[in-house]
Amino acid sequence: MNALLKFFVVGKEKPLITEKAKVDKLYKKYRLNIMLAVTIGYGFAYTCRLALSVVKKPLIDGGIFSAEQLGMIGSALFYGYAFGKLTNGFLADHANIKRFFATGVLLSALINLAMGHSLLLWVWIILWGLNGWFQGFGAPTGAVVLSQWFSKGERGRFYGIWSTAHSMGEGLTFVGSATLVTYFGWQSGFWGPGIFCVFVALGIYLLMQDRPHTLGLPPIAAWKSKTGVIPESEVEISQKTSQAQLSILKTPTIWILGLASATMYVTRYAINSWGVLYLQEIKGYTLVEAGSMLGVNTLAGIVGCVAYGFISDNLFRAKRPPVTLIFGIIEILSLFVIFFTPPGHPVIITLSFIVYGFTLSGLLAALGGLFAIDIASKKAAGAVMGFIGVFSYVGAGIQDQISGYLIEMGTTMVEGVRHYNFENAIIFWIGGSVVSMILAATLWNAKVTD
Repeated sequence: MNALLKFFVVGKEKPLITEKAKVDKLYKKYRLNIMLAVTIGYGFAYTCRLALSVVKKPLIDGGIFSAEQLGMIGSALFYGYAFGKLTNGFLADHANIKRFFATGVLLSALINLAMGHSLLLWVWIILWGLNGWFQGFGAPTGAVVLSQWFSKGERGRFYGIWSTAHSMGEGLTFVGSATLVTYFGWQSGFWGPGIFCVFVALGIYLLMQDRPHTLGLPPIAAWKSKTGVIPESEVEISQKTSQAQLSILKTPTIWILGLASATMYVTRYAINSWGVLYLQEIKGYTLVEAGSMLGVNTLAGIVGCVAYGFISDNLFRAKRPPVTLIFGIIEILSLFVIFFTPPGHPVIITLSFIVYGFTLSGLLAALGGLFAIDIASKKAAGAVMGFIGVFSYVGAGIQDQISGYLIEMGTTMVEGVRHYNFENAIIFWIGGSVVSMILAATLWNAKVTD
């Protein structure tokens, strides 16, 4: 156990490099490598958490699981992720993030490789819950990276870039995994991402680095100041990491932000978890067509994340609430078009998914972590990310159970043919976005730390 703890503990401080040219060169090199690792690596790792979304129809049609049982399995991942993200968030502030992140991706990949070897409900619930826990290594790592390697003035832009990871992963799942399932069966939806992410974990380990001081580099604030001195506005007053972590529990703004994120995640994972089934059964699309529509949505999300970070940093001077409100209104309008456009209008539906993906990803960037990192102490970046994550993924987990129940209750069998009614589920899904927008609007004057 001691050896294991030593493996994950943050690296020791190395003698400070005094040659400015070398510091500049190393900072630029490591920042590029780290952004590639946490963005592309996290994006690829996402495919190991979304496999269930594209195999629901084959599992239901094959009589393996019902919609309600799939809701139970799906919620296990979200609950595992929620509490894993919280504990891993607190651990990430103390951990060697290079080893921490790579280990989480590897273990998640191995869980996916284990899926499908048993059809017992309790086995699926346990495995998928454990997968959620290991997936919870990623987001806290990203928060620590952003706080340690990027200054406040540029954090919005780089957070936006990092947030494209979830859109990237969702797109790969909805297009790539859907294609695998179509041609090779539902098991390939788990095994394909599992095999791939074993190699992703290795790539992350090779590219990632721990904190600047473990490489002999000055703090990011000192490097960005060009003088080698940390600006007084960014100096933290002798506050220990544990104290900084506990302080987030006393900040009402963080709690409200958590609730806003939770209700937004109701909508997000309703679409991710049930969108493919909805498009197949209500709109009449094939698995590949439905996956492609959600894939386009996630591609738009990549642009949306970057756009949100750029707009809030440059046009609103890092003030997040106004941009969040604008994105929220447009996102809700796009949902109405998606759900209330009659079947037979694929162009309108696809365009609506593009708008939805663009705006939702911006909202996720803000409510899911960026605004929290702005508010909290830099020493508690991982902890606040984990704290918000508990709200977010408990919301997602409750969503999966409620959605599964509502869809199951709206399902009827007529002459051996299953017919779905999503009306109550749709009201629940749109309601999540409306409540989230209202809660986020109350944070208009929230105090942001330097």
